[in-house]
Amino acid sequence: METEKRHIIEGVVVNVCRFVLGVTFVFSGFVKAVDPMGFYYKVEDYLEAFGIGQWVPYIFIIFFVIGLSAVEFCVGIFLTFGIRRRVASPIALLLMAVMTPLTLYLALFNPVSDCGCFGDAVVLTNWETFGKNVVLLAAGFVVFRRAERIWRFVSSKMEWMVSLYSFLFIFVFSFYCLANLPVFDFRPYRIGVNIRQGMEMPEGAKPSVFEARFILEKDGERREFTLEDYPDSTWTFVEARSVLVEEGYEPPIQNFAMMDVETGEDITQEVLTDTGYVFLLVVNRVEEADDGNIDLINEIYDYSVEHGYGFYALTSSARDEIELWCDRTGAEYSFCQMDDITLKTVIRSNPGLLLLKGGTILNKWSDNQLPDEYDLTDTLDRLEIGRQKDVSDLRTVGYVLLWFFVPLTLVVALDLAVVKRREEKRREAERLAREAEKKK
Repeated sequence: METEKRHIIEGVVVNVCRFVLGVTFVFSGFVKAVDPMGFYYKVEDYLEAFGIGQWVPYIFIIFFVIGLSAVEFCVGIFLTFGIRRRVASPIALLLMAVMTPLTLYLALFNPVSDCGCFGDAVVLTNWETFGKNVVLLAAGFVVFRRAERIWRFVSSKMEWMVSLYSFLFIFVFSFYCLANLPVFDFRPYRIGVNIRQGMEMPEGAKPSVFEARFILEKDGERREFTLEDYPDSTWTFVEARSVLVEEGYEPPIQNFAMMDVETGEDITQEVLTDTGYVFLLVVNRVEEADDGNIDLINEIYDYSVEHGYGFYALTSSARDEIELWCDRTGAEYSFCQMDDITLKTVIRSNPGLLLLKGGTILNKWSDNQLPDEYDLTDTLDRLEIGRQKDVSDLRTVGYVLLWFFVPLTLVVALDLAVVKRREEKRREAERLAREAEKKK
């Protein structure tokens, strides 16, 4: 009796750990697949922090990003449905055994601001991420030691279908979001957001307080100083940094500043207060941008000139690179310089296009979704694309559930029907055998 009770308790503990791991891995893999370029930028930050960014080609990082998100998502599905237990449990433990020491290093030395484990959907501090991973590591160890106690929701004969569909779904989904734009936008530059209002401080809100720290060197000794105890000129400047002294309110949108390349003027407020339509072409690095649709971009610029709409290109590239881009593409539009990280946050496409009115983002297009001559047949106030795009996260969630969980539910239902039919046949065979035995 005691042994049976212990087995029940052990089974409950294992399956609680299995569900915690499964749901976390599904969510982590999914949000990475939603925004593969965002995860790509985070991996770039890691590589730069470890000093090897220049050695890893773009294509390797992209395949790593998509591959890791697929592995996390599928391991989570396997654990949740109770399939591939002998494969999913060691992979889950291995992932946590690698990530936990890594996040401890991030927490101690802070080379990147956050680990990016949940993308922009849920941003955790490095210490919060480490604490989360310690819990998941413990859960992974429990599941690995007692994988045979994981309850199944799909029979062994049907698990191959669930496994295959999970892989196909997450790969197709990830490449779709990479080729177009993330179907969920967790960043502050979502459609419908007013950029100017997003930069404002609410009345009475207290801003964060930062203190300037200076690293100086003298006779081989390096010391840190503030403005109050800054030493004499015998010390040699090494570097400066800002340290958060008191945390306050941080506006969701920061560093959105448009500096005209030709005049050097800040035209941010002029653009954001424009009551007419304004196109913003985001080319965060012109030397890395895809110019395959440049003719279409030039046509959109000609359309904006014809109808009196503003059109500005935003980039973080140097002036000589901008000139090369104009020579190569025949671009006649004005360029403004902006912070590179801000541009990557605004839109996950290089180039990408935004339509603003009064500082509000009405629509966003990736390089593969640009409006063409069939879309721009009249003035924007008379066209569908001139109105704010209807975006509903709830509706998008519904589509995702429709394409993933509905087919899986049908598979599980079919599996249960097959199992039930098999059990009925077995019972019928046993009944006939008993009747035959009696007749003897």
